Amino acid sequence: MALSNPDFQVGIIGGGPAGSSMAAYLAKAGVTCVVFERELFPRPHVGESLVPSSGRVFKDLDLLPKMEAAKFPHKYGAAWTAASSKGTYNTDWHDLNDWKDPENGSNGDLAPDTHAEFRFEERKQEGVDRIYTYHVDRGKFDLMLLQHAQQLGATVYEGVRVTRVDFEPKEPVIYFKMGQKEMGVSVKLVIDASGRNTFLGNQLKLKIQDPVFDQYAIHTWFDQYDRRIFAKGDSQGDYIFIHFLPVSNTWVWQIPITDSVTSIGVVTQKKNFAKAREEREKFFWDTLQSRPELYEGLRKAMQVNPLRDEGDYSYAMKQICGDRFILLGDAGRFVDPIFSTGVSIALNSARFAKNDVLAALEKDDFSRESFSNFETTLRRGTKNWYDFISVYYRLNVLFTYFVNEKKYRLDVLKLLQGDVYDEEAPEVLKKMQAMVAQVERNEKHPWHKLLGDLTSDAFRPQF
Repeated sequence: MALSNPDFQVGIIGGGPAGSSMAAYLAKAGVTCVVFERELFPRPHVGESLVPSSGRVFKDLDLLPKMEAAKFPHKYGAAWTAASSKGTYNTDWHDLNDWKDPENGSNGDLAPDTHAEFRFEERKQEGVDRIYTYHVDRGKFDLMLLQHAQQLGATVYEGVRVTRVDFEPKEPVIYFKMGQKEMGVSVKLVIDASGRNTFLGNQLKLKIQDPVFDQYAIHTWFDQYDRRIFAKGDSQGDYIFIHFLPVSNTWVWQIPITDSVTSIGVVTQKKNFAKAREEREKFFWDTLQSRPELYEGLRKAMQVNPLRDEGDYSYAMKQICGDRFILLGDAGRFVDPIFSTGVSIALNSARFAKNDVLAALEKDDFSRESFSNFETTLRRGTKNWYDFISVYYRLNVLFTYFVNEKKYRLDVLKLLQGDVYDEEAPEVLKKMQAMVAQVERNEKHPWHKLLGDLTSDAFRPQF
């Protein structure tokens, strides 16, 4: 390791899943690291459903016994639903099976299924030793992960706000407020894991707002909601459910939090989003009325939290690494969360970064080039997520078609399990993009009327 003596080898801004898992990886390897978290845990946070690739991180960090002891609901699969009436897709399907494309002949059964689902066990994942992942109460989960990092040897400061990072000295100095007094610690490497506060992204003016995905979410928890309303059999009761709505580019998540508590959130475009608090509540319930079974089930349940909203969903950074800094998780990139990408990207960004960080410490080289493996891997994975989400929003009926089509099913499942980092532009994504392009070009295609107003070649920022 390096011979100079900063206060810590690595300083981490933010104690959420990205920062905590990074600190745990480093502390486990004997690296001195400090975490600055501006809030006091536990604190409420949206983003409660994980994807199976997260299991690799839990296994690396010896966290799986704690995940089980916490009794987080097991997530065995996922399902997507649409109303059976023509109103959901705004078209009539009675003659689709006889439609023939003049270029390609018969296209077979193009009528969309109103329900798509899968179980994670359908595809084996290397390095993942169980057939389920977890739904989590983020307040409880984030606290557990931060405490785990501290138990492994990381120094953790909660309720401490970082004010600036000075990169002028050879060893960067992280300044923070302790009460009214500003203090600083020197480090060899700064890791920004500040989530959507994007601390270094703002300080270094790296942030690029996504002009296409301007989604907002309004969400709360309900007790005693019957999650089996849309389930096909008892085994689907604890799936994550995504419910399509007839409002353009709008959907609802349904995520188990405990045996009886369920998180419900409506995600829509900014132009649909009501401004005043009273209007937001009305918008929430009016939107849910487009799916009567869901609306009626929630009205019978007890709302246990006030409605909260989240905005500025999607953005990128001009770069996620630089000389003496790395951006992890949401601090470096945030993509619309329809496939539960947030915590997965946070955890896996720490998993991928740790090798480059340990090598940089060994060589005492903290140039941007030292983190190229991490940067390449994250760029590839988040671009695949982004492209997948782009084709979904452009033509969401295409998604259920591919999930239910046997020859594509496992390839789609691979993406939804979170295995998006190992190849550029997976073949199934290319096929989906090609089919969207075909529908866009052919106004007579029966899916043409179903195109959303987000383009399939939407904004693709490069790091």
